[in-house]
Amino acid sequence: MNVEVTPLPGIGTRQDFMIRAGRRIGVITYRDGKFELIVSRKDDPDDCSASIALTPVEAGTLAGLLGAPQLVAHLEEQHRDVAGISTRQFPVVPGSTYDGRTLGETELRTRTGASIVAVVRAGAVHPSPRPDFVFAGGDLVVVVGTAEGLAKTADILDG
Repeated sequence: MNVEVTPLPGIGTRQDFMIRAGRRIGVITYRDGKFELIVSRKDDPDDCSASIALTPVEAGTLAGLLGAPQLVAHLEEQHRDVAGISTRQFPVVPGSTYDGRTLGETELRTRTGASIVAVVRAGAVHPSPRPDFVFAGGDLVVVVGTAEGLAKTADILDG
């Protein structure tokens, strides 16, 4: 997919691409850290038909929603030929037991046999997190294991 990057002097950067429906989808990243999701016409990228202002937290959440399923699908594809192994993602709910606590404190691998292979936070993927990795509310935890191990993981992360 071809992403066009356009510098906006004094403002920030615009990045957009064509979608199959014949429109352009893009993001303006402002110098002050804010974001704007935009939709424009194929033949006139300056003619926006929709614009949604996003805070950095909102943009990160949207990126996580869009990126985490792709990561899980990729991992599932890699484990497709390994019988009995699955990949799932689990949210760390704000205020839950492990919000603000470390991966090591979960003792997840010891208790379930499942492994945390990545954590998606605000659109950024943290692969192979170390035991001192601190969870935050809103994280998506990507776990690989057996059906039984994943069920136990759900119980642990749900508190």
